[in-house]
Amino acid sequence: MIEVIMLFDGLSSPVKNVTERTSNPFGLRPPFDRTGPDERTAVFGYGDANADFYLIGDHPGVHGGTSTGVPFTGTESGDAIQDIAREVGFASGPEDRPDLENLFCSYIHMCCLPAGETPSEEDYADLERYFDAELRAINAHILLPVGERATDHVLREYTTQRDRLDLDMARLHAREIRGRGFLVVPIREPTEWEDTDREAIVARLEEILGRDYRQTKGVATTVG
Repeated sequence: MIEVIMLFDGLSSPVKNVTERTSNPFGLRPPFDRTGPDERTAVFGYGDANADFYLIGDHPGVHGGTSTGVPFTGTESGDAIQDIAREVGFASGPEDRPDLENLFCSYIHMCCLPAGETPSEEDYADLERYFDAELRAINAHILLPVGERATDHVLREYTTQRDRLDLDMARLHAREIRGRGFLVVPIREPTEWEDTDREAIVARLEEILGRDYRQTKGVATTVG
């Protein structure tokens, strides 16, 4: 077992990366709760804590998990992304709690909100340090942001490319973008996919998996 000890801003004590844990492996706690007493507070990061691929969604209201506690479950968009993960070999087992290998999933806004509500800019800002801490603890090589909000955040925070790129998800979809220590491959919101979008992201992931992608991190550090 590999153990990594980190201090997270806003937490009172060190937390451990216990790799056997698939859900919330670092014991993060959301800073606020606006849901009812019998409703889920948050959809925490989930998957292989030693993964090289990191799938990044928006919030539970868009990409799912309010009923299962697992990102990318229970919504049209979430199910489409999970289907891709299964096709390229990242996911197996039950749909509501899949077994993930070499893939970790989380949201830039992990907290659940009452039905019909969406996070405010302040809400996103409140949770940014939690998302960033978990992403850096996982230490993945390939970042896969899903949708415009997640892609915008990842390009701004983890690459030097945002000012050079239009946030046109149809053009960014399945494209490789060098970042500061990462390779970023944006994924267009599945509800907006057109004829070849699904095939394009499957082909891109299979191509990356077929090469020595673990060298990406060093290359991206010098190029991004």
